[in-house]
Amino acid sequence: MEPKYKRVLLKLSGEALSQGAEGKAIYNDDLVKAICRTIKECTALGVQVAVVVGAGNIWRGKQGTDFDRVRADHMGMLATAINTLCLQDVLEQIGVEARVMTATSVEPFAESYNRQKALSYLKEGKVVLLGCGLGSPYFSTDTAAVLRAKELEADIVLLAKNIDAVYTADPRKDPTAKKLERIRYCEVLAQNLAVMDLTATCFAMENHLPALVFGLNDPQNIIRAVMGEKLGTVVEV
Repeated sequence: MEPKYKRVLLKLSGEALSQGAEGKAIYNDDLVKAICRTIKECTALGVQVAVVVGAGNIWRGKQGTDFDRVRADHMGMLATAINTLCLQDVLEQIGVEARVMTATSVEPFAESYNRQKALSYLKEGKVVLLGCGLGSPYFSTDTAAVLRAKELEADIVLLAKNIDAVYTADPRKDPTAKKLERIRYCEVLAQNLAVMDLTATCFAMENHLPALVFGLNDPQNIIRAVMGEKLGTVVEV
């Protein structure tokens, strides 16, 4: 069976890398390894994978209430770079070539993002790990994910979350919340649903970029997503 998508942008939240970790560990080692093994399965099928990762397991700019907002966001960008280096190391341990590219220079740890180089790496079968968001404060990694997805001509954005789909309300607070199989971006905006932040949602809608929201409770959901199995919620124009 052929994968439905040939090139994907996988968005991983920082919290996803730490869920289930004991104590205050910033990574659940077993989960990170499972995610990387699944990415390897995708590349073995010929799927080109770029990854944008958040930093919620280490730092969120908004949590630094006593910090200058710009500086707090800079701290968050550096935290995303740490997460990309973690993923690179685990991927390389299992035989997957991976390149870390960051929106702002953090040499010698990573190379600066360059669209043509990133496309070249993807075509060579390497996983491209994109850190430091967009390199600018006030913009989230959600926005980085949709912009990079469009730049790199990804077929879809795969939003791997701690919740398995989009619901009509927060299912943890509202037992009547209904799971949605498909929803339009305009409906996401009108209903103020927590899919992505406002900027990312508007960008994806204006640029006709579909997204798939699914749970990372089982890392195999990543492979199910690229194969086009019925999973989570499709968000489209």
